[in-house]
Amino acid sequence: MKSLPIGIYEKALPFKVDWHERLDTAKSVGFDFVEISIDESDERRARLDWNASERANLRDAIAQSGIPLTTLCLSAHRKFPFGSADPATVAEADAIMRKAIDFAVEIGVRVIQLAGYYVYYEPHVDGSFARYRAGLQRGLEMASKAGVTLALENVDGEDVTSVSKAMEFVHAFNSPYFQIYPDIGNLAEHELDVCKELELGRGHLVGVHVKDTILGEPRRVAFGEGVTPFIDAFATLANMGFTGPVLLEMWNDDSPDSLEIVANARRWVMDKMVEGGLIDSVN
Repeated sequence: MKSLPIGIYEKALPFKVDWHERLDTAKSVGFDFVEISIDESDERRARLDWNASERANLRDAIAQSGIPLTTLCLSAHRKFPFGSADPATVAEADAIMRKAIDFAVEIGVRVIQLAGYYVYYEPHVDGSFARYRAGLQRGLEMASKAGVTLALENVDGEDVTSVSKAMEFVHAFNSPYFQIYPDIGNLAEHELDVCKELELGRGHLVGVHVKDTILGEPRRVAFGEGVTPFIDAFATLANMGFTGPVLLEMWNDDSPDSLEIVANARRWVMDKMVEGGLIDSVN
């Protein structure tokens, strides 16, 4: 029987709960793993400075629930980008990268997903790309020593908007510890050929983000209400022999109905995976 690990983004689950309850909730809905977020907020960035007891508590929640944190979405670099013209901001980007790798090693995270923004809140200037690339290179040196994989995600905006652009970094770095984590919703939102883009990443996909999008809106679009060609994308992945994790990227942490929303979304996505031949059945 063909089956794949199906995960859920942390921000799709209730926020004002502890990790034991959060992981138990994910398990109750049928998910196999959770993707933890280290975003630009003070609250989530503070996780990188957790003490030994706080990290042990998270490991205990993982052990008791049986739900691992397989991947880490490191979007804190939006506020502190490698491509910044401010040396102090770049230094903070390096520190975030180092701490995230240490955190991943201690918690058991396998893959750190990096967003393909050279800069986010500041303007693009001469040198933004070169600084971003150099920052990724420094991060890769740290990650490879720790045995942690960095994976670049194609994003909305104007920087790394496609798998083809992400693969330029993969080829340049030529390291097993630097791969890609494609987002099929972002590809669709940019009106790219999702299937052709996925094919370009053959052999380098360590996971896939799935979400629906509409033109001009890459977030918070309900599954089935956007333009993402799920069945075709899943068929392409099946033909590629993809067997990695599939992550539902959703933002429901402020909704009182988040549990019902993610349960319905899981069933909907897995039905499309069956139609595309990526898995055999929904369980």
